[in-house]
Amino acid sequence: MNQPDLVIFDCDGVLVDSEIIAARVESDLLTAAGFEISAEEIAESYAGLTFKDILLKIEEKAAIPFQASLITQAEELVDRRLKNEVRAIDGVHEAVADVTAPKCICSNSTSERIEMMLDRTRILPLFKGRIFSALETPSRRPKPAPDVFLHAARTLGADPANTFVIEDSVHGIAGAVAAGMRVIGFTGGAHSYPGHADMLTDAGAETVIRRWADLGGVIAALSMWSENA
Repeated sequence: MNQPDLVIFDCDGVLVDSEIIAARVESDLLTAAGFEISAEEIAESYAGLTFKDILLKIEEKAAIPFQASLITQAEELVDRRLKNEVRAIDGVHEAVADVTAPKCICSNSTSERIEMMLDRTRILPLFKGRIFSALETPSRRPKPAPDVFLHAARTLGADPANTFVIEDSVHGIAGAVAAGMRVIGFTGGAHSYPGHADMLTDAGAETVIRRWADLGGVIAALSMWSENA
């Protein structure tokens, strides 16, 4: 059976249940700044984007100018909450450990935040030295740009066409598809919403899983399908 060159995991909302925590902080800040929005709406429409990009999209949509200081406030508040509250998503340790192909993380979060969350949730040893932050790539372009995925593939000597990406957001999937990679959608985070799986499929995911226990079988099946295509 064909073995993937590389399996790439998103971090927020995939390995750790952090998206809902960030969405709650961002919802409170945006509502206080004059744009009323719920955490659920942020998770559905803006998951996978940096807070800076969320602000830019909302400014364009609602013509409300935001203070740049909101970005710093959000980063500090989210970091504080994550240090106390972030949890691993059920089953992730076993699922990641069972992946025999080379693996790494590609995320829009900073490497410091990623390592803090993974250390707290005991996932860090599974990815030590293989963490790629989009904000620290040569271009510094976050997802939905494909740059972080392509940078990881180049660094680790992987063919993008034989690389699988596990993503929970439309924006992350858009970046992986643009990189020429195959995508498995994930809806096991607390921020998931009705229609989430359909949104991920429409964005380009070949299939969607909700439980980490399904990952190994799905990678094997998709690898076999690629061989027979």
